Amino acid sequence: MPRHQLTDPQWETVADLFPTGNCKTGRRHRNRRVILNAIFWVLRTGAPWRDLPGEYGPWSTAWGFFDKWTKDGTFDAMLCRLRTLAFRHDADPDEPWCIDGTSIRAARCKNQ
Repeated sequence: MPRHQLTDPQWETVADLFPTGNCKTGRRHRNRRVILNAIFWVLRTGAPWRDLPGEYGPWSTAWGFFDKWTKDGTFDAMLCRLRTLAFRHDADPDEPWCIDGTSIRAARCKNQ
């Protein structure tokens, strides 16, 4: 499984945030897990949405759900749940945290 896709335990933790009811438009229902994996692929690679591989479906579908879930707070709820799965300790959920940090040592330039 590629590193940017959800594992089964991660998906089980957040699956209920993405209801799979009937489509009101009459279109074919899209698998929410595939859409999430598509969004993660774009975010992980930094590629443009239009370069999304065909295995994830149309780029416009992934972008539409990304935009909707960002605005309605679904991604915030998902982050809170996945954070508890990743960090099983009694940390304050509102406390800032960092997944990856980089330090660069700075040195004063010598005047020549």
